[in-house]
Amino acid sequence: MTPPARPAPPVASGDGASIATVPETRAPRTRGTAARVAKALYPVALVACALPAALLAYEAVTGRLLGDVVKILEHETGEFTMRFLAATLAVTPFRTWLGWGWLQPYRKLLGNATFAYATLHLLVYAVVDLELEAGELWASIVERPYITVGMLAWALMVPLVVTSLKAVARRLGGARWKRLHRLTYLVAVLGTTHYLWAVKKDTFWPVAYFVLFAVLLVLRLPRFRRPG
Repeated sequence: MTPPARPAPPVASGDGASIATVPETRAPRTRGTAARVAKALYPVALVACALPAALLAYEAVTGRLLGDVVKILEHETGEFTMRFLAATLAVTPFRTWLGWGWLQPYRKLLGNATFAYATLHLLVYAVVDLELEAGELWASIVERPYITVGMLAWALMVPLVVTSLKAVARRLGGARWKRLHRLTYLVAVLGTTHYLWAVKKDTFWPVAYFVLFAVLLVLRLPRFRRPG
């Protein structure tokens, strides 16, 4: 007769006390469930990213924006660019410190949303405000420092979006891809500087974003990562 299987030994906790046996499959099952839920909610997140732009367009077309419509659109698209950039940069610290690996697919979505709103911000300025006057646009880029750094921030986002495509990322290689995407923090610095110089007096939010981006950068440094 085959002898009965021995029960698994109790697992010792960090303070030396024994606890009940924990099945080895529990953690992977939990992570798998979180990943499935995250995948199922991805379309909802996609709609949530597009919703602010849709609401802004609706309010502009229906005359619900009170005041200087162009300036409001410039401000709101710029503000949402900063918000999505902050959310993009927060993904890695959240994964590292909280173990939320299911957030990884959302990083690409949030990064693309950042670029989309930055492009809308640029288009409102170039098409609606300047009415596609190329000479005036070039003069503003050259003569106005806050426009200069804003354009530079947008230009640096272009290769980041292009290399977010899987085929391009594979050709680039993991190490080079990571080095290139460190430009995201330079984009954050330039974007915050653009915001700060544009508002001139009301500097609370630009400074708040600068502090937030600095904290997120520090949390990515190896010496500040959570051990294990």
